Amino acid sequence: VQLQASGGGTVQPGGSLRLSCVVSGLTLDYYAIAWFRQAPGKEREGVSCISSKGERTYYADSVKGRFTVSRDNNKNTVYLELNNLKTEDTAVYYCAGRDQPDICGTFGISRGSFGNFGPGTLVTVSS
Repeated sequence: VQLQASGGGTVQPGGSLRLSCVVSGLTLDYYAIAWFRQAPGKEREGVSCISSKGERTYYADSVKGRFTVSRDNNKNTVYLELNNLKTEDTAVYYCAGRDQPDICGTFGISRGSFGNFGPGTLVTVSS
C-alpha cells in the first residue's frame, strides 16, 4: 500500500494550492482518506477527511471554509484544495487511509484511526 502526497510549495498569504494523494496497492472505494499536517515543533494534527465514496467530508475548525477535500476513485486520487492560506498553515501535509468507509464520522480526524501514512509534501506560506 502506498499513499503519495504531492503539490506542496511556497505561496504568499491568501494564496492557494492543490494537494494530491495518489493511492496504489488497494481498492480506494473501500477506504476513507484523511489529510494530516505537522508544523515544526508541533504534533501531527488532522485537517480533513473524506468517506470512501466521497459523500461525507470533515474539516478541522482551523481550516473550515478555506480547505476542500474531494476524491476521484477512478483515478485513485484524493485532493485537498487549500485556499486563503495563512502563515499558520505552514506544515508538512500527509495523507492516510483506513479501510472503513466513514471512520471519521465515528472518531473524528484522529491520527489513531489511520495506520498508513505516506511521505508528506511541504506547504510554506510566507510573505
